[in-house]
Amino acid sequence: MRAVFRVLVLLVALSGAEAAPASVPRARIYERPEYLAIRKRLVRGWGTWDTRNALAQVLLPESLSVSLSFKHSGGPESFSRPQMVRDKNGAEFRAGAHALDGSYSEADIGWKGARLRVQSATQGDDLVILVTMPEAPDLPVEAIVSVEMLWDRPGLLSRSPGRLEAALPARVVRVYATGHELNDPYAQAGSPYLVLELEGELGISTGRPRTVGEIREIVRGRRAALEKEAAQHGELAEAYDAVRAGIGWSTIFDPDFNRLITTVSRDWNVGSGGYILFGWDNFFMAYASALFSRDLAYANFIEHMRSLTPDGFIPNVEEANGNVSWDRSQPPVGALMLKEIFKRYGDRWLLEASFDDLLAWNRWWFRKRLNGELLGWGSDAAPNPFHDANAHTVVAAIWESGMDDSPMYEGVPFNPQKSMLEMQDVGLNGLYIADCRALAEIADVVRRPQEARELRSRADHFSAEIEALWDPPTGLYLNRRTDSGAKSGRISPTMFYPLVGRVPDPRRAANMVRGHLLNPAEFGGDYMLPSIARSDPSFPHQSYWKGAVWPPLNFLVYLGLRNYDLPQAGRELADKSMAIFLHEWRRRGFVSENYSALTGTGDDPHLSSTPFYAWGVLMGMPGFIEAGQMPAPEAPLAAHTGR
Repeated sequence: MRAVFRVLVLLVALSGAEAAPASVPRARIYERPEYLAIRKRLVRGWGTWDTRNALAQVLLPESLSVSLSFKHSGGPESFSRPQMVRDKNGAEFRAGAHALDGSYSEADIGWKGARLRVQSATQGDDLVILVTMPEAPDLPVEAIVSVEMLWDRPGLLSRSPGRLEAALPARVVRVYATGHELNDPYAQAGSPYLVLELEGELGISTGRPRTVGEIREIVRGRRAALEKEAAQHGELAEAYDAVRAGIGWSTIFDPDFNRLITTVSRDWNVGSGGYILFGWDNFFMAYASALFSRDLAYANFIEHMRSLTPDGFIPNVEEANGNVSWDRSQPPVGALMLKEIFKRYGDRWLLEASFDDLLAWNRWWFRKRLNGELLGWGSDAAPNPFHDANAHTVVAAIWESGMDDSPMYEGVPFNPQKSMLEMQDVGLNGLYIADCRALAEIADVVRRPQEARELRSRADHFSAEIEALWDPPTGLYLNRRTDSGAKSGRISPTMFYPLVGRVPDPRRAANMVRGHLLNPAEFGGDYMLPSIARSDPSFPHQSYWKGAVWPPLNFLVYLGLRNYDLPQAGRELADKSMAIFLHEWRRRGFVSENYSALTGTGDDPHLSSTPFYAWGVLMGMPGFIEAGQMPAPEAPLAAHTGR
């Protein structure tokens, strides 16, 4: 009876959440004139915008593609449309530096004994590409340059000796190439193409014919400009270049919404029909983009808010093929990331245009995931047009956590009547408290005092209730089963998320960090932070969430440490995260989905890890915060509103 009474009192006190409608109108932030101007600036010029082909340069807004592929002379084998890092044709694609505006890119390719470097650069409206083969391969290699109109956009394509031509609605683009042109009618290209003998260096240019020397100088100039930009970050220059490449290679054009957006994986995009957005992943992408570009950071945040469902939540997944997870969300990090982006650039309109949608999502958690006095992960009985067999099951409820096979949830039943796991989750409640506090700060800035009071009341309530999860013998907040009342001993970095919400007092926080976070038997050591404690029986498996190091966990725990006077712990986590990130970038050109907590590598055979997955850049972001090159997350939002 006591628990029921407390919930009823809360419902009365937090009437804003109780009164949230079943269908929440969108604020349509993506229709704001400020954003439309940003989108117009972004959707122009050459770049690697085609998610299906990292060797294509696409001209926006017309959608003309100039694409490269390779084949052995006289043989049927060819290499085209590479996947990032690993390719089904046995080729290796190693991503290198990449400007976010498409003005420069570089990649190294290994294929059938041939080693190639492909560099692109822009000069005004023109594109140049330099292909270098430093050593002669066993078999001669041909380069195929083709032009194509993508996404059903209009254009007339033709070929004449030594030249390709695209007659576009408002201009004509001509493509020229150096080198000896070959006659190969069997080249695998479905549109006009040139076949060129590849020896040493090959140059491609638009606008007018250029020599290899001219193209080389343009490429050198663009690369030097990127190096100069990175050098401004001092000791973090290499990290700046690597994070920029992780974002740059992952930024693609989506023709459905006519938008540029940073996705987490080109390879995953292809499997989803063109793009895939994840509930928490893409908010992190917006934040990481803010290191470099106001326009891209805003676009990434705003376009992700377009995913908001009529019920008022950001779904776990939205795909170009039409699939949306109507049954579940993912960890509430949107307001946290918006707050940091605002600190970087200070445009109040972005807060004003985002607030109602983020508030709807905050209220959704309270309406749909209140599991007793605290929140738990779940999956609703909702429309399921794609016939997802896991919807409204224990599997989907765990997916809502973002930690798809975490040992924390092994053996925890799913209650279909409540549509939730029988567990109150420390991580969810810690992040939800942080979300309430972040939104309350935003409410202050946009002058929404009633909502600010509502949000602070909710934060205070859950801060008090989460104390029931504190386990004195362990010295941590622990997940608690709602069917048995038992606390779980399976611990992960999410046990430190209450630090993000500023829940524990300084003494308790320090003890949590000393006793567990820095303890080499649990989460400490060279390769921090394992996704399950090193003492857990699942840790040796390493595969997926069974012990691997995951960038979002390190990043969120680091944000929590910044809320307390624990500079040594914050610096240690930042330094070790950066070391893992840069080691794999130097060694393999990886920006990994996750890393081994045993070896620090992204290709350890124990892992299940996409080798180029953009949220890997989160491993480097704490280093920029430590150096004062990104805003301090613990700083009040009000301190940044005077600009």
